[in-house]
Amino acid sequence: MHPLSHWRPSDRAHIHGLFTDIDDTLTTDGAITQDALDALSALKAAGLHVIPITGRPIGWSEPFASQWPVDAIVAENGSVAFVRAEDGSIRKIYQQDAATRAANYARMQEVAQQIVREVPGAMLATDSAGRETDIAIDHSEFTHLPQTGIDQAIAIMRAAGMNATVSSIHINGWFGEHNKLEGARWIVQELYGRDLDAELDHWTYVGDSTNDQLMFKHFNNSIGVANIARFVAQLKDFPKYVTQGERGAGFAQVAAMLLGQ
Repeated sequence: MHPLSHWRPSDRAHIHGLFTDIDDTLTTDGAITQDALDALSALKAAGLHVIPITGRPIGWSEPFASQWPVDAIVAENGSVAFVRAEDGSIRKIYQQDAATRAANYARMQEVAQQIVREVPGAMLATDSAGRETDIAIDHSEFTHLPQTGIDQAIAIMRAAGMNATVSSIHINGWFGEHNKLEGARWIVQELYGRDLDAELDHWTYVGDSTNDQLMFKHFNNSIGVANIARFVAQLKDFPKYVTQGERGAGFAQVAAMLLGQ
């Protein structure tokens, strides 16, 4: 990982859109800070596309989709999104049809209860009521689940045929082919009618955790905020650059760099 200051002006000049994780990337101690919110506003004012992609539930994301200056928020690791209309209203769209979502939901609840029964100390994330297409086990938000418990929960999810990933606070599991990268491809096609892979050098991604690795690997202009140091030993794919600041302060540094401030 190179310091953010090594990001070449010639590469930054071509950026017209930014994807970002939310927890511990935009937020600090669970809330967005004023510097990060100002950074979102400045990016939008400059004409850049801004799209958070999160493992958080769609229900949790709704107020932020309404209030933050963003084009959309993609939630539950790429399966569902709130998108903003020209009149400022938001609407919800899904990658999976209703029948598939219903069948998957029932199966996921069974797996979630198995994890709670079998993994010592495991508990559902407190935001579980707002989830429609995945499940989440808390490991660092309101409880501490040791690495052995995290590994056991992941193993149970995968044995059931689920995808599983670990964010800075939760273990997420779901049925389906979506992930953060597929969610990014999907939302660019939905919003702008364009192929993300054909214009990757025009986008950057900012994240902080192991569940951002696919995005770090895929985007040439990928950035980790400084608190990614917590996960370095677990990473196989690293961001190209890393900020000096942590969490929202680090995101604000990315915005300032993009805007030449």
